[in-house]
Amino acid sequence: MVFSSVSFLFVFLPVTLLLYFLPVTKKHTKADMMRKNIVLLCASLVFYAWGEPIYVFLMLLSVLFNYVIGLDIERTENEKVRKVILIVAVVFNLFVIGFFKYYGFLVETINSITGLDISYKTLALPVGISFYTFQILSYVIDVYRRKVPAQSNIISFALYITLFPQLIAGPIEQYSNIAEQLSNRTETFEKFADGIIVFMRGFARKMLLANLAGAAFQSALTPGVENMAAVTSWFAVVFYAMQVFFDFSGYSDMALGLGKMFGFKLTQNFRYPFYADSISDFWRRWHITLGAWFRDYVFIPLGGSRKGPVRTLINSSIIWFLTGLWHGAAWNFVIWGLYFGLVAILERQFLRERLKKWPAWLRRVYTILAHSPSWMIFYWPTFGEQLTYFKTMLFMGDGIWNGETTYYLTTNFFLLVILVFCSVPAAKSIADNVIRPKCSETTYLVLRFVLWVAIFFVSVAFLISDSYNPFMYFRF
Repeated sequence: MVFSSVSFLFVFLPVTLLLYFLPVTKKHTKADMMRKNIVLLCASLVFYAWGEPIYVFLMLLSVLFNYVIGLDIERTENEKVRKVILIVAVVFNLFVIGFFKYYGFLVETINSITGLDISYKTLALPVGISFYTFQILSYVIDVYRRKVPAQSNIISFALYITLFPQLIAGPIEQYSNIAEQLSNRTETFEKFADGIIVFMRGFARKMLLANLAGAAFQSALTPGVENMAAVTSWFAVVFYAMQVFFDFSGYSDMALGLGKMFGFKLTQNFRYPFYADSISDFWRRWHITLGAWFRDYVFIPLGGSRKGPVRTLINSSIIWFLTGLWHGAAWNFVIWGLYFGLVAILERQFLRERLKKWPAWLRRVYTILAHSPSWMIFYWPTFGEQLTYFKTMLFMGDGIWNGETTYYLTTNFFLLVILVFCSVPAAKSIADNVIRPKCSETTYLVLRFVLWVAIFFVSVAFLISDSYNPFMYFRF
């Protein structure tokens, strides 16, 4: 099941909300919170089993195993034994994700290097396994570090792993950020109303922006890359980058909105990444929870930047390699991660001081030009396809500009303007600094709500006309 589906919007979510809020019980008691957690847990399992009926048992196995492991780590006094238990937990969880996500990739790599023909059975990837596995690892590691106590309530622990708003595609919530909310949270009318608006914003980003950006990108590819002019290829890259951004940030907004409806405060996963003024700044704004996870559980334990420039370079390279590999079991994702790593390292070593002297607009142009080629590495699975596209971008295709370019830019110009406008803080700045001061707070909130409801109904119309709306990050 996906958020951008009729069954979710008009069946699953209303029923879940009714079951969660309808029973009249004494509020804010432990019994009431337990009932609500049970409702959310059952709803989350139904949500996952809707499309993954077999793999829900795999997830439940991981929940049970790590629940026991967490208690064992906390109860064990001997430090060596605690470390052994932690290693067992890490190996088990990495084995699960490695077997289902990377087994085929490993065999194919061995075959290509050795010339062997080892056969293997292609396994369907459990949806969301990269996200919930990282959440599990954050839990067992934080318990080992004594940063948080082990969760003794299996319902609360299972809910942390399976909470349906962020189960499939994040954000990746570290246990320490959400532990208190599992047993002590409040739902208010203000939170619920704000959650609805955030959800509608994410839904519109997916249906009205991501899908249309994807269609514009695919239309550029229709004549074939070899027939594409350089200007067309650059604009097509922009549309694809916008598709990935609005698809993923749209899901994240929907997750945050749903979380607010049920009283949770989930972590913001995007903060205007296309407004960044350096590649390092871009990654502080893009998929924030993944970057934080690698920083806290890999980079810092490896020594971070505390052991000299050479070790820092090695540690950074490892992080960028893993970032690419996390996104997909294919070499183009690894190269994509290493590309960002190379640019970030070069930027830190040679450009940092120079960039500070540039005007803000020029730093942002540099950042867009620096990350744009990476998206074709992300999209095209083979080096040959990537090279063909890069040649086009470097004016080695069908010239700089052709008839297709004129038609492409003419038909997609207003869409591009809207995409750029919505990817930077312009709309928020206008709302906060121009519209809000000119009307009362009540009027502003009513206008805001009416606007988003109207946008929501337009988004639903697009949903009904095109019922197939998978999120791109589901495959990761």
